[in-house]
Amino acid sequence: MRLATFKVNGKETYGAVIDDGVVDLGKTLGAKYPKLIDLIRAGALAEAKTLARSPDHKLSDVEFLPPVPGTEKILCVGINYPERNAEYKDGREKPKYPNLFVRFPGSVVGHEHPILRPKASEQFDYEGEIVIVIGKEGRNIPREKALSHVFGLTLGNEGSVRDWLRHGTLNVTQGKNFDNSGSIGPWIVTSDSLDPGADLHLMTRVNGVLRQDDRTSRLTWDFAELIRYISMFTTLKPGDLLFTGTPTGAGGHQKPPQWLVPGDVVEVEVPQIGVLSNTVADEA
Repeated sequence: MRLATFKVNGKETYGAVIDDGVVDLGKTLGAKYPKLIDLIRAGALAEAKTLARSPDHKLSDVEFLPPVPGTEKILCVGINYPERNAEYKDGREKPKYPNLFVRFPGSVVGHEHPILRPKASEQFDYEGEIVIVIGKEGRNIPREKALSHVFGLTLGNEGSVRDWLRHGTLNVTQGKNFDNSGSIGPWIVTSDSLDPGADLHLMTRVNGVLRQDDRTSRLTWDFAELIRYISMFTTLKPGDLLFTGTPTGAGGHQKPPQWLVPGDVVEVEVPQIGVLSNTVADEA
């Protein structure tokens, strides 16, 4: 099942994507579950399925928003594909534990919304990723039960401002949180229709040119391990988002660097999930 949050006729709602249309579940379930995150918290996927029949709108008529408005946490994993460590060419040791940082909800937009290159820098870069949507609360989750806490998967572009990642010696928060610099969507594919433990093919294209190409079977820390590790120090809650890392091939590591400029189109794709597409624009 594919679930999205969107705006239609000026109203925010959520629904199930079926072929080239969308069923407005908010219209029928909104009194019980005002937002998609409320449906996730209630464990009401089965109820939503019974109503996901005939589309109310064409996909072309809706404005996609980030799938889970109201999420408590957006946690991101850095350097999680094998060759990523070597890309930095700084002699750093292979990390023993996942590299983690946070993004703020205001730093991401939905599918087909512009992502903004900030005034502060021209070193604007893309990072295509798979994003885990947590469906069940848990702390100290054992590895063997970790994937049962996954509600579904979506896609993300972890837009980064490279020179701002180096402003502090021990953090990357500044360069990862410029307003509207990243994106997420277009929808969530629920784990009953896509096994979160499957080997998924992740690709990122810029203006149609393939820049990133890898598979989740090669992750240093797979989805189950990330959930196990993160839940050791924080309670994961329904609607929390985990960006799981980007492959090699980001623009800042090209020779010469290929920074994003206004008009560029960035597409992140996993065939079983879909395509997240955004055009770059300059911050007003």
